[in-house]
Amino acid sequence: MAQTELPDVNTAREFYSKYEPKEILGRGVSSCVRRCIHKKTQREYAVKIIDLTDDNNRISEELRNVTHNEINILREVSGHAHIIELVDVFETSTFIFLIFELLKKGELFDYLTEVVKFGEKQTRSMMRSLLEAVLYLHSQNIIHRDLKPENILLDENLQIHLSDFGFSTKFDEGHYYSELYGTPGYMSPEMLKCTVDENHPGYSKEIDMWACGVIMYTLLAGAPPFWHRRQMIMLRRIMEGQYSFPSPDWDDISNSAKDLVSRFLTVDPKLRVTAEGALAHPFFQQVEDTYRYFVKPFHARRKFRVAVYTVIASLRMFLQMQKHRPLRFVIAAGDPYGVKCLRKIIDASAFRVYGHWVKKAADQNRATLFENSSRADQKRLLDLEEAAGSTVVNNGLMISPISSTGNSLFAQTVTS
Repeated sequence: MAQTELPDVNTAREFYSKYEPKEILGRGVSSCVRRCIHKKTQREYAVKIIDLTDDNNRISEELRNVTHNEINILREVSGHAHIIELVDVFETSTFIFLIFELLKKGELFDYLTEVVKFGEKQTRSMMRSLLEAVLYLHSQNIIHRDLKPENILLDENLQIHLSDFGFSTKFDEGHYYSELYGTPGYMSPEMLKCTVDENHPGYSKEIDMWACGVIMYTLLAGAPPFWHRRQMIMLRRIMEGQYSFPSPDWDDISNSAKDLVSRFLTVDPKLRVTAEGALAHPFFQQVEDTYRYFVKPFHARRKFRVAVYTVIASLRMFLQMQKHRPLRFVIAAGDPYGVKCLRKIIDASAFRVYGHWVKKAADQNRATLFENSSRADQKRLLDLEEAAGSTVVNNGLMISPISSTGNSLFAQTVTS
């Protein structure tokens, strides 16, 4: 069955008697997710329709077993605030229908693509919820094994709900696994080492904490820590723990946030932070300090004074915005990615043109994505601009910072 088609009514009579399927919300290799309406209550849900047949119309018992494992785990963790709720299940000889609560904001991945990256406050909220879900899973002896932004869904209030437990498994303390599961960019060093070293002891629940570190890094920086266009190089970087906090992406991010990321991305799983330890990290304690401010008893004079200062500060900021500092051409032309306002334009344009996971190497930045001339041509152009500097600037100020044609973002020279 093509994933865009619905199963025959006679094949899934029980499902159709209760639900009315609507538009497609997403697709997988062997599944399709649609919005559906409960006929009796008119409530909206999401149905994941899993086709158990392959291209030769043979039933995949492996896929059936994986789906049954997911169902069992979802039923075991039902009721947690940050784990998706499985509402109903229907099974036929060729299809399995999983009815979930409908989370209208969709995947965290898609939302991150829109906003490029999060500030620390929003990252703190997201990571706290994710870690609470992971802590609960580990307390139930469950490893997720595929934590990534695509498997985190958002409701209308941007609260996260962990989903896709197809690779999850129950574990016993002291027992280690060697099977390769998950998505390459989020796999831990110990899982990857199992594939190249037959004597490796294996991995356990610590792999989920590594994935949390990759997610947190991605939320703060707008790109993953180990990305490389050649997968073998990326996997080597993961196994060796080669990542950095490059400028300017990390210039405005606090040391406590960087420290927590480092504790997640520790190669030795025995030294890696646990979910409980991460929640106790100072990065999350900053929220508690904010809460203490708001529980002070009401004081009318103090509140009025704060209101007056707020109005004064707002007026000063407004006036300061009207007299913003001009951007000099030589600065923008020399390092456009180092200028915050231009960096936002470059990042947003990169994602629209190339997709979200376009990331620089350690010695590059996203501005290089828009280079459409050779290094020799650029040097020759730079020499010409320096020779004709008087025609490029007016009183030292840049005339036209951004090209309005094509996909290039280069400073424009203006001749008299």
